Amino acid sequence: MDLAFNILIGNAVSLVSGVFLILSMWVNDEKKAYFYQFLNAFILIISSVFFFSLTGVVAMTIAASRNLMVYYDRLTFGWTMFFIAISVVLGVMVNTLGLVGLLPIIAIVQISLSNYYLKTIKPIKTSFIVNSLIFIVYFLAIEDFSSAAIESITVMFGLVSLFRLIRSESSQK
Repeated sequence: MDLAFNILIGNAVSLVSGVFLILSMWVNDEKKAYFYQFLNAFILIISSVFFFSLTGVVAMTIAASRNLMVYYDRLTFGWTMFFIAISVVLGVMVNTLGLVGLLPIIAIVQISLSNYYLKTIKPIKTSFIVNSLIFIVYFLAIEDFSSAAIESITVMFGLVSLFRLIRSESSQK
């Protein structure tokens, strides 16, 4: 297939996944947030294929699996360490993008630790924002411009939602 075609299709698929990413930032329910994160990661597996990013396929497959475990309250410390170990090992093995290819691995480690340790919505939202910032750099580097744009919008939505939540909590005190 033509590279331009792949980039076009990959960007279109990534755009669809971005809707779920934005929804995950906007909701104030932990379970819904992780369900939307699952859908986002699952769809990004498909777009990663179009971008010829094996690292992305591996990272998003692990992310989707992990997010389902969080959603079903099955993520234990052992599973967290398993996801981190497999992310690092497989991510390094399939990395063809040098330092850029390490960004999804770093993001997976960051969010995996957050998934296990963070249990309330404010720190979870903050963790999602940090994760999105890492992925913005990665997506720009692989020319997945729609994902970079969606991640940027997601960060803005996440910040607005986080500030609204903080303001709401402080007005209730």
